[in-house]
Amino acid sequence: MFLLFGTSVRQALLTVVVFACRFCGRTVDQQVARRSTRFTLFFVPLFTVSKRYHVQCTNCGGVTDLTREQAEHSQEWAARQG
Repeated sequence: MFLLFGTSVRQALLTVVVFACRFCGRTVDQQVARRSTRFTLFFVPLFTVSKRYHVQCTNCGGVTDLTREQAEHSQEWAARQG
């Protein structure tokens, strides 16, 4: 009998905000995203192992890790900006 298990990674775009990139210095769209790692059994996701948040520059592709609170704050800020 075979037991197939492993992990899968899913990425979800949460919001897009505009501010200066810390890598290229240009004021462009920054994508705030959540990356979830899930444990799978027979290719069926069972539970989430970890969640990480990051912001990625659309100009240079630079990535900066965020805390959950920072990601939530960026969503609130984007909603206020319209």
